[in-house]
Amino acid sequence: MSGDARPIAIALLGPTGSGKTDLALELAERIGGEIVSIDSALVYRGLDIGSAKPSREEQQRVRHHLIDIRDPWQPYSVAEFVDDAKSAVAGIVERGALPILAGGTSLYAHALFSGLAPMPGADAGMRAAIAAEAGQRGWPALHAELAQVDPAAAARIHATDPQRIQRALEVFRLSGKPITQWQTEHLHAPRWPVRVLKLALVPESREELHARVERRFDRMLERGFLDEVRNLRALPQLAAHPMPLDLPAIRAVGYRQAWEYLDGDGGDLAQFRDRAIFATRQLAKRQMTWLRGQLDLRRFDAQRQREALVDAIALFLRGTSFGGRFAGFR
Repeated sequence: MSGDARPIAIALLGPTGSGKTDLALELAERIGGEIVSIDSALVYRGLDIGSAKPSREEQQRVRHHLIDIRDPWQPYSVAEFVDDAKSAVAGIVERGALPILAGGTSLYAHALFSGLAPMPGADAGMRAAIAAEAGQRGWPALHAELAQVDPAAAARIHATDPQRIQRALEVFRLSGKPITQWQTEHLHAPRWPVRVLKLALVPESREELHARVERRFDRMLERGFLDEVRNLRALPQLAAHPMPLDLPAIRAVGYRQAWEYLDGDGGDLAQFRDRAIFATRQLAKRQMTWLRGQLDLRRFDAQRQREALVDAIALFLRGTSFGGRFAGFR
């Protein structure tokens, strides 16, 4: 048992389709845990099928946090996520349960475990001005402007990511300091009040992961994913929005491609399917690239290395109130 007396938590990270949700449910039911989502799509109401959100039945079996807390037209910042996640973890610990943090949004995970740089907060007036500029000049032009003042940020941020372009320009215009400089000056995060076992579920075979992604998306289509997006488009707040594709909720992988297809801009059904699967594979690639750079993660293939994964969890839980409940778990 570790000499660290802090309460414990387990984090299950990994690319889309790697088995995080299933393992989180297994663990939570076996040892008395509650799940904290680290997924930027799950915060939005109405994004159910395309986000692979846990079902109502699954949410009744195990208590979940940070799911369905915003409408798809409402903002939700990384800073809000960090505050909400830490509050959820504290509440779980107080109830004597085990916090299980599960998801694949690397921006959320990085902010949660490494901390946020103390940079300028959101400024509604500045954001409105930048959005107006984007309407006139286009986001690629603003991305080019960002490349002039903060080349490192522009290299990280894609030209089709308006939320992050807007934030980087906002920080620079408010402070005169590039967002990259703010981030690199913030090197040490405060110590967490819980001790976390960080596990990355990463399939050894990229081809196998790609096949899983394809099968999962086809199941989403069978379950009515396009009807779900049609229902979103019919919501008055989204129907009236001047640039719905700039909203973080609608930019979620799969949703953007479905929205464009229903707009008539995404080709036929087969082309839409191919574009959505390709976008999901690209997301998984970015997630795995981030995971490879995290030195404090233990990596396992959830299917091929199941026994080693279980042993790692058992060792972490040994000597705690959860260790006995986990005994025999395979």
